[in-house]
Amino acid sequence: MARYGKAASNSIKNAVHREKRGELRSGKNGRGGVVKSRVQAIAIGLSEARKRGAKVPRKKPS
Repeated sequence: MARYGKAASNSIKNAVHREKRGELRSGKNGRGGVVKSRVQAIAIGLSEARKRGAKVPRKKPS
């Protein structure tokens, strides 16, 4: 059984692509700085996928 759905995969792919081009920004409504970390780009992609209702496991409580 797949852990992540296809929509989640596409969301991550788009976020990493935007990060490489220097267009991905962190924070609410992109008010933070430009994202330079690949790991942070993946996290943003997963977060966007969750908001759209894609199949993504829940975040673990910290």
